[in-house]
Amino acid sequence: MKMVRQSPSLEWSMGDRVETLARLAQWRIENFGPSSYKKSDSFKVGIWNWYFSIVRNKYLYIHLFPEPSSVSKDYPPFARFILRVSSAGSSRTFHISPVQEKLLRTHDDFVWSVDTTFVGRFIIDVEFLDLKICPPNGGETSSVWPSEGNSHSIAFQNGTLRILSRMIEEAIHADLTIITADGTLRAHKAVLSASSPVFQSMFHHNLKEKESSTIHIQDMSLESCTALLSYIYGTIKQEDFWKHRLALLGAANKYDLGGLKDICEESLMEDLHSGNVLEMLNEAWFYQLLKLKKGCLEFLFKFGKVHDIREDEMNNFFQHADRELMLEMFQEMLSISISL
Repeated sequence: MKMVRQSPSLEWSMGDRVETLARLAQWRIENFGPSSYKKSDSFKVGIWNWYFSIVRNKYLYIHLFPEPSSVSKDYPPFARFILRVSSAGSSRTFHISPVQEKLLRTHDDFVWSVDTTFVGRFIIDVEFLDLKICPPNGGETSSVWPSEGNSHSIAFQNGTLRILSRMIEEAIHADLTIITADGTLRAHKAVLSASSPVFQSMFHHNLKEKESSTIHIQDMSLESCTALLSYIYGTIKQEDFWKHRLALLGAANKYDLGGLKDICEESLMEDLHSGNVLEMLNEAWFYQLLKLKKGCLEFLFKFGKVHDIREDEMNNFFQHADRELMLEMFQEMLSISISL
């Protein structure tokens, strides 16, 4: 049988690929000698394509920079981030940078020198804590992520928004009262029935909600329930969605609002970071959000961020976590350890 040897260019490409998850990017370097230079493939975080490059002289010098393009030229990123370099394998040694805040335009705008003897296989990753767009003519920066209340790319319903907004805000011909934990709202049976089979069932059958024209949603605050109605009527604002998305996730699950559940999962995935990954894992397990659960497990074990979790946070998590979830975490950790 004739043996086909893989081309050098393909071997180089595979070794230079960067994997991304939420706000993380990780470069696994398979072979790096004592005096070498290497540049990664491009990877996308935010609206920019990025590169890592490394060079060894006396120290290991790590560069992070946006790809030269019209986007990075006209709207350069102001980044807040942490870099980490670690040896690959079971006994990992870490070097973690201080939190960096930099306007990044070129290859030379940021370099981190690490006093390390790492050669062979090691890992470099970056966690972006925030990414802001710098306007070309000066002025205030704006985050690419919706935590800053900007208009990000979640697509809510459009159409006759002005009419629907007036219907809910002014309670025009409202025929339903919603009693929340700390107040009441007015709404329309037809709109709620069209949005949710659970609401439709309440008003279709001879249930108490049909007779009294009242719904009790006392597991939501007045503010969160207002955000829920704004979503159903297609008028929700980005900042309100962001603020109440966990409450909206619970409502989406309870009232079978599949579209809202998907939007919440996508938003939580995008916002995944070291400070909330355990909470997000619990939410993913409770609401059976498979994509978010997979993302959390990869974040912790494949990307190695489990090392960033404080011991007291981890202990508290294990005291309250479901046993099946802990077993799945152990299996994921074991699988990743074997692959390393």
